Amino acid sequence: MDPMDFLDADELLRFFHCNKTEMSCMENPHIFLNQLRDHNLIPEDSYKKVSRMKSKDNMKKGLYDILDWLEKERSEHIDVFWRCVFKETIMNQYPTLRELRKSLMDGSFHFYTKLPEKVEQEETDERKRKGTSEDEEGEEKQTSSVKKKRKQKWRSGCDLEETDKRKRKGTSEDEEGEEKQTSSVKKKRKQRRRSGCDLEEEQPGPSSQLTLSHNKKPKIVFSSPLKKGEKSEIWTWALYKTQLPVTCGVQKGMLDKDRLAKGEKSILVNKQWYTPTEFERLGGKETCKNWKSSIRCSNTPLQKLIQDGHLKSVRYKGGCKKYKKCLFPSNTAITVTDGEEDEDEEDQESLSERESSPDVTDEGETEEEPQTSSGQKVFKVTCGDKVGTLHKKRFASGTCGKSIRTETSWMNPEEFMREVLTERDASWRKEVLWEGKPLSVLIEAKILRIHSLLCTCKLCSQKPDDLDNQRNDDDCCICKTEDEEKLVECDECPRSFHQKCHLPHVEDTILEDDAPWVCTFCVFRRNQQWRYSELEYNLERNAVMTRQISSHMLECQYLLLSLYSADEEQDFATNPSRYLGNYTTVIKTPMWLGNVADKLQRDNYQTVGEFVSDVELIFTNCALYNKDNAEFLAIGVRLKELFDGEFKNAFSIHEDAEL
Repeated sequence: MDPMDFLDADELLRFFHCNKTEMSCMENPHIFLNQLRDHNLIPEDSYKKVSRMKSKDNMKKGLYDILDWLEKERSEHIDVFWRCVFKETIMNQYPTLRELRKSLMDGSFHFYTKLPEKVEQEETDERKRKGTSEDEEGEEKQTSSVKKKRKQKWRSGCDLEETDKRKRKGTSEDEEGEEKQTSSVKKKRKQRRRSGCDLEEEQPGPSSQLTLSHNKKPKIVFSSPLKKGEKSEIWTWALYKTQLPVTCGVQKGMLDKDRLAKGEKSILVNKQWYTPTEFERLGGKETCKNWKSSIRCSNTPLQKLIQDGHLKSVRYKGGCKKYKKCLFPSNTAITVTDGEEDEDEEDQESLSERESSPDVTDEGETEEEPQTSSGQKVFKVTCGDKVGTLHKKRFASGTCGKSIRTETSWMNPEEFMREVLTERDASWRKEVLWEGKPLSVLIEAKILRIHSLLCTCKLCSQKPDDLDNQRNDDDCCICKTEDEEKLVECDECPRSFHQKCHLPHVEDTILEDDAPWVCTFCVFRRNQQWRYSELEYNLERNAVMTRQISSHMLECQYLLLSLYSADEEQDFATNPSRYLGNYTTVIKTPMWLGNVADKLQRDNYQTVGEFVSDVELIFTNCALYNKDNAEFLAIGVRLKELFDGEFKNAFSIHEDAEL
């Protein structure tokens, strides 16, 4: 990634302004100067003058003057400067340039740091005490001859002062080289010294300052993009169009907008990239389980910036953390092959032909390239009446990599097809469909890549431990994040949980036991058939609400976990007042799934009715607050219908018995 591609000219110029002193201290800068000269960035006479210098101190000063001139006179070509000095051959000669490029790449240089206002000339105490209006009017009436005499005095004084400086410094070698220049070059040099003296010499009166200021070229002042007294949110500033400063607890970092939109590690902390969930954990806010509300920019949750359209985010499912069982190592080489172990030679040849002309289908008809959303990683697939979801990161081949998730298990494409078809000559490439098209379409478009027959990654491995590691989900069923070091896998279904996400919480003592562990979903379904006697079937809702919750803890835990699992975006998991500024003005009694789970875990409910009342309060608040937001209103209605249906099923309530 080239830093020039995501930084604008103002940012590059600001970076140059802060680092030109450091660049002027580089040892043996001749190659550096040659590169600038080759790109027509510096004057020829300045190049020759500095190149002839033998004193290191004089060369550093001369190089700084060149860089200062470049900033003032060639600021429109600042991108050309950085591109030419960031060439690999140039950086190999100067470690300083390599470190500067590294600071742009890893974000260690903070563009949002505000520099002090640039001061052109220090005001004297006399000017502060006197009003300058009368002096300016009087001095503006001076004749042109007086002005000329004054300028001549300044120039002669400058020449004398320059001569004294030369006598004090032991620069005989530089003087000998400079005395050999032609008379025309000397005249030009004297003119530059005089003009420089005119600008740098302290002027005797305000009118002279005003007169000379017309000859000065405007200088760039680095300051806040806002005018005095103007207020604006920092995420609207041009300076932060690609990155934003964010905080979580006491932790600070820089958020890359493009990385966030792609679902990659997007927050930079101490030269290391983190996902939002990892950054949340780094800031000590992992109990929130909602990074959109716990991570803030200028004390505003990212949830609001996403809702207002300032940020774009895909759903993070992890995939960037270190696993205890490394299922998808980052350094695994994945190559594409034209065949698979379970296919005969003829099928391999046909595949090669299809890959050489990817627009031709198995029937020989021309077909358009499949349209998938950017970065799509999950595909809904079918085979006959069987439905599943194919996960791209788990796919290796037809028989390697359990990549298709059904309601009850993970399967490879071949196993998924064999659940429906028994024909020996059936091919999973043709029989497993995505949006009515065979999977071969995704393979030909190189959206799915088949691993080489010689691949040794965890997906292609046939070791028992590696195969067992593919039988469960890679992310938590409840909070939808991935952290395998803390994931507990159910031995009867493909679900995985964090210890604190599951209800009841999974204690460490349980993990130390070698006995199989079964989740609440499986326990509930296993016991549901015999839990109620025939006399308890067709119960009334009111009768259930008055029952002690201690006798029905399993049902309540199952109901709450079902809501958690169905809330894909975790909109109802955390306190909405943390990321919705006006929420408490509309809703007087906030309630969320995390609060209900905590109260259920601490045995704060006495009856089933108290538990149900809190859950229904979530849906009531959602309907009240989002009455003008059809999207969130529909999500609340869907979850309420799910809860009502599962409640009837869990307590065996017949519809006719409700009334």
